[in-house]
Amino acid sequence: MDRDTAEPDAAALPGPNAEKWVEFHHKHAAPSEYSHEFVWDVTAEADGPFVTDVDGNVLLDFTCHIGAAPLGYNNEKVLSKLREFDLVEPMKIAGQDMYFGAGPDPETADFPGASHLMDKLTDVSSHYGMDTVFLSNSGAEAVENAMKITHDHKSPTKYGYAFEGSFHGRTLGTLSLTKSKEVYTRHYPQVAGIETVPFCADSGCSADACDCGFFAGGGSQLRNSLSPEGGHVNPDEVAFAILEPIQGVGGYRFPSEEFMAEVGDVCDTYDIPLVVDEIQSGVGRTGEMWAADHYPIEPDVIASAKGLRVGATVSRSDVFPTEKNRLGSTFGGGDLLASMQGALTLDAIEEYDLLDNATERGRQAKELLADDAPDHVVDIRGKGLMLAVEFDTKQRRDAVVEAALDRGLLTLGCGKKTIRLLPPLDSTEREIEMGVGIFCEAMDAVATEVAA
Repeated sequence: MDRDTAEPDAAALPGPNAEKWVEFHHKHAAPSEYSHEFVWDVTAEADGPFVTDVDGNVLLDFTCHIGAAPLGYNNEKVLSKLREFDLVEPMKIAGQDMYFGAGPDPETADFPGASHLMDKLTDVSSHYGMDTVFLSNSGAEAVENAMKITHDHKSPTKYGYAFEGSFHGRTLGTLSLTKSKEVYTRHYPQVAGIETVPFCADSGCSADACDCGFFAGGGSQLRNSLSPEGGHVNPDEVAFAILEPIQGVGGYRFPSEEFMAEVGDVCDTYDIPLVVDEIQSGVGRTGEMWAADHYPIEPDVIASAKGLRVGATVSRSDVFPTEKNRLGSTFGGGDLLASMQGALTLDAIEEYDLLDNATERGRQAKELLADDAPDHVVDIRGKGLMLAVEFDTKQRRDAVVEAALDRGLLTLGCGKKTIRLLPPLDSTEREIEMGVGIFCEAMDAVATEVAA
C-alpha cells in the first residue's frame, strides 16, 4: 500500500467475511461495547490511517483505536525500528519479579524496554518535577494506582474529588470516579467519600458568567465545599482531585481557562494532589505532550495509557509510597513489546516534530469543517488532533457515523450527540482534506435524508 496515493474503497459493511468473524468472536466473548463490525485483516496492507478489512475494503481510520494507536497502522516511523530487533519469547514477564536488559549497558542497549520507557516518561514530564513511574496494564490500573498513592501520601484521608461528565475506567475503583453515563456505574458499589463538582465545558465560563454551576455563591463549588467557613469537607482529609484536562467519553468537552485556574489554585491552597487522567488526551494528541500543558494547572500525578501501549502512573518520588509492597502488577513493566512500542512512539513524536504537525493538521481540519458544516452542527472544537463535532440530536450523530462508515471513514461517537475524530499524529494535509471531505459528505447526506 502506498500511503501517498491510497484512498478508501468500501463496499457494503460489514461484508460476509466480517460477519463470520464477528459471529465467531462473540461465540465466547462476554458482552462488551463494540463501535463497528469492522474486522481488521492483520495480514493485509495497512499504512498510517489506511487499513484493510477481511473483505478487502480499504478504510480511512480517524479513530486510531480511541487514540491507542497514535500513529495508525504499520507506521514506518515505529515499524522500521521494530524490524531491527530479534524479538524473543516470552515478551511478557512478571514485571516486578525480574528485569529486561539487552547488552552490558542500558545506555547502549540493543532495544528499549520498560526502563527506557520510564526514563522517557520522566523526561517529558520533568516540567512538573515528575521523576518516578509505575507501569501497569491499562488506563484503569493507572488511575487506580493514582488513587492509591495519593491516599497513601496524604494518609489518613477519606475524600476524593471528581468532576461531572468524567470517565476514568471500568474497574470498581475507577467507576466511583466516573460521572458520565449512568449505564457504566449501574448496580455497582461505590468507593466512599467521592465528592462530585461540575466541569466547566464552556470556553467562556467564568465566575461572572457560569452556566454549569461550578462558579456559584461567590466562589466555586470546589472551593466552597472546602472552606473553613461553611464547607462540609476537611481539606486535610482529601486525598486527591482527579480530572481529564479534556473530557473524552463524556463528549470531548474542553474546559474554560478560569475553571482550570480555579481547580489549580484550590489544589495549591489546600495541598490537594491534582491527578490528571491523560489516557485519551496525552502522548501528543492535542499538540502538546500532555493536554494539561495547555492549561494553568500543575498536576501532581499523570495517569496515561493508550498511546503508550501500557498503563503508566507518573509522579514525584515523594508522592509514591516508600514501602515496596504497596504497588504491584503481574505484567506491569514486564511487557517487552509494548514497552518498546511506547518508547519508540515517544521517540517518533520528537524526531518528526509530531506535536507541531498535530497542531497544524488540527487547525486545518477545524477550518475545513467550519467551511462546510451544515446547519445541524452545533459546535466544532478541538486541540491538535483531538477533534469533536457536536450535532443537534443523538439520532443525527449516529446517522452520520453510519454514513461516514458507508463511505469508508471510521469515526466514533462520544458524549450524548458528539463525534470524535482522532487522525494519526503524523497525518498529512492530503489525508486530513480527504477525511474531512468524506465526513462532510456524510453530514450532507444525512441532512438531505432528514429533509426528504
